[in-house]
Amino acid sequence: MTGSYGRGLLHLAAAVDQVGVFEAERYVELARLAESGGLDFVTLDGRFGWAESDPLGVLTQVAPATRRIGLVPLVTAAQSAVAHLDRVSRGRAGWWSETPEPSSGHPVRVADAGEGAGRRTAARYADVVLVRAASSAQAAAVRDELRSRAEEFGREPDELRVLVSLLVDLGDGERAAEPGHGGGGPRQTVRGPLYRGGPVDLAELIAGWHGEGAADGFHLVPAEPRRDLERLVNGTVALLQHRGLFRTFYPGSTLREHLGLARRAGQLAAP
Repeated sequence: MTGSYGRGLLHLAAAVDQVGVFEAERYVELARLAESGGLDFVTLDGRFGWAESDPLGVLTQVAPATRRIGLVPLVTAAQSAVAHLDRVSRGRAGWWSETPEPSSGHPVRVADAGEGAGRRTAARYADVVLVRAASSAQAAAVRDELRSRAEEFGREPDELRVLVSLLVDLGDGERAAEPGHGGGGPRQTVRGPLYRGGPVDLAELIAGWHGEGAADGFHLVPAEPRRDLERLVNGTVALLQHRGLFRTFYPGSTLREHLGLARRAGQLAAP
């Protein structure tokens, strides 16, 4: 791995949502693919009925079939249930940050940065915050606000990882980003900012925004799960790795280590 580990490291995550898919093996396949690219974590969304199965239950089955990648169910769940996933995965679980209370457990807390109170709650308690932004300037403004609020709550701003959540449609072949996408930023849609183009231009967008300090990384939501995740790992991520902007292996075994966050007392760790 080239570059520094910890502060300033580029972080990448991906969604593994699949409409109409019930078998855990299909989610295992995508999680392993993401793990082969060294991604920090994968998410499975259960907030809006997009996931066809219980996200927490599915990821509990994914855990023993993977070794390093973090597992984050985007669904409100009891702390005990998430703690079980953390034990099964040996410290790789994330917990979704809709309850405005600090966690007494160890899983990484992930929150969606909405407006107003939601953003304040994220700044106060979350380890990872997902934001939706259609330009690097917009992303930077939200990141600056979150870091400033975290400091007001007595937190070290560098404890916060701000990831831009971006829908990606990488198509079936290499192509330049369409107008309104790519270098000029994603296009705003009803589902959030959308990038439509090829893996190379996506790598340029990620490198550019991260280099400008607009985000600590990206949470990428494939438009077509199997196709786009494969192109993301074998194209975009491979290019970022070749340029020394993203790791080529996992230096640690827990999600906190992947994110460069301090391990809490009693944190589980794989041997």
